[in-house]
Amino acid sequence: MTVAIFISCAVASYFLGSIPTGFLWAKARGIDIRRVGSGNIGATNVMRALGKGPGAVVLFLDAAKGFLPVFVAPRLFPNANPAALQITCCIFVLTGHIWTCWLRFKGGKGVATSAGALLAFLPLPLLCALGVWGIVFAIGRYVSLASICAAIAMPIATWFLAKDRTLFVFTVILGAVIIYKHKSNIQRLLAGTENRIGQRKEAGGKGAVA
Repeated sequence: MTVAIFISCAVASYFLGSIPTGFLWAKARGIDIRRVGSGNIGATNVMRALGKGPGAVVLFLDAAKGFLPVFVAPRLFPNANPAALQITCCIFVLTGHIWTCWLRFKGGKGVATSAGALLAFLPLPLLCALGVWGIVFAIGRYVSLASICAAIAMPIATWFLAKDRTLFVFTVILGAVIIYKHKSNIQRLLAGTENRIGQRKEAGGKGAVA
């Protein structure tokens, strides 16, 4: 019975995470977001292509995708190991977002979705990571750099606040995946070609993505 619960939650989390909200929102406006700006389906590229309003909506929806399964699953199945169930849901909802089956397994970078998932069971470490994100973004106006720094800060905050080795290892792996998904942004940051939010996009340039 327990195995069936975990499998069901994993499958449901994957398919919820796989809903390509940014792609669908832009498609409803007649735009293939994969062919605009950076080509990423995340909120930052949607904001650059369609404006702050649509970008904010996609950001909220991507975060909600992460939050819902991690928050709901342990309440639906209180007899299952709650921490293990939350980690399972988090892994699979993020996998669905990053490697969505609806777009040939090419999705977003997972920042908003992972933040929503972590809000459900690691709110204090997440608050610290978001604080780092806000400070780095305020200084440099780079969404990508702020996201990378937040991914590094999350396991550190988890170690000191949650004091749980399993959760620490989990957030280290999660942060590593998010940093890996930003490899093209890292290359542009090192080359000095990454665009800042609020900066006028140069012809042929690519914007930062999250």
